[in-house]
Amino acid sequence: MSKRIGILTGGGDCPGLNAVIRALVRRAAIDDVAVLGIREGWRGLVEGNIEPLTRASVTGILPRGGTILGTSRFNPLEHTASLDRIRQHWIDYDLQALIVVGGEGSLSAARDLWRDHQYPIIGVPKTIDNDLTGTDFTFGFDTAVHIVMEAIDRLHSTAESHHRVMVVEVMGRHTGWIAAYGGIAGGADVVLVPEHPFRLSRVCEMIQQRESQGRAFSIIVVAEDAHPHPEEDFISAEAHAEIYRHNHLGGIANILALEIERCTRIETRVTKLGYVQRGGSPTAFDRVLATRFGIKAYEMVAAREWGRMAALHGNHMSSVPLEEAVGTLKRLDPEIYRIAEIFFG
Repeated sequence: MSKRIGILTGGGDCPGLNAVIRALVRRAAIDDVAVLGIREGWRGLVEGNIEPLTRASVTGILPRGGTILGTSRFNPLEHTASLDRIRQHWIDYDLQALIVVGGEGSLSAARDLWRDHQYPIIGVPKTIDNDLTGTDFTFGFDTAVHIVMEAIDRLHSTAESHHRVMVVEVMGRHTGWIAAYGGIAGGADVVLVPEHPFRLSRVCEMIQQRESQGRAFSIIVVAEDAHPHPEEDFISAEAHAEIYRHNHLGGIANILALEIERCTRIETRVTKLGYVQRGGSPTAFDRVLATRFGIKAYEMVAAREWGRMAALHGNHMSSVPLEEAVGTLKRLDPEIYRIAEIFFG
């Protein structure tokens, strides 16, 4: 059994990260295994910013958002010098295994370091977007959906009072998981996702139909990477380049709201939830799921299941090769969107 395990959290922060760290440390302590916390993601391993984690240091962190280790989007494979420093720090700190908690970017680096350099690495899936292949759910997603739901609940009252259309822009990167689940849970009247290009004419038709039926307000949830159908693309090339930047999505709600107001003559307002969706205390579901991931990661280290990622399949913990986990994005389940569509209008 490995006696010194490292753990790092990379990429965007996410509710539940501290629960993973806590679970790993508590489980490792039973076997008298030391856990080293690597600060600021992969950068910490390159710079040697590493410290011991003990039961005392993880006490009280379960309900906390973010990560006590800090994080970054540092790419350890970008420069040869980084690889040399990783190798040296691995030796200096006598690491026998590394657990990488991250999304597509961090786990892609983990895959490459295992595949190309044979580092004994285990992955744990982390993203509010729920877009990692190989696991049914990632922790952080449920918390993000809950925040979207609460925001829609609050917006309903002001939308109804002022007879307005409210356009709510949510995160999700290139998938519509948050928008669909949040829209269903919050009772949105229309949900627009990247997987299904939308027609503005149809959106306006549903809004006007609601108005004719005495419901002079509507809630529209739009994912940050939702696109109009090519046959009805109302976004200029300049605006398109600004909205759909790979590393900084956002802004579709503003243009959509202007077009809805122009088309329907109904006052339309925009709410962008942004980073609020990534912050705060994790839900009970995410605390439990993250804890299970932390325990599973330790068990994978004990079993020497290198180059694999902990995963949730149904309600059971398992693992999949990192190669499969980061190969392609997990798109929104068509069944979930079909359910959302039933409540459109």
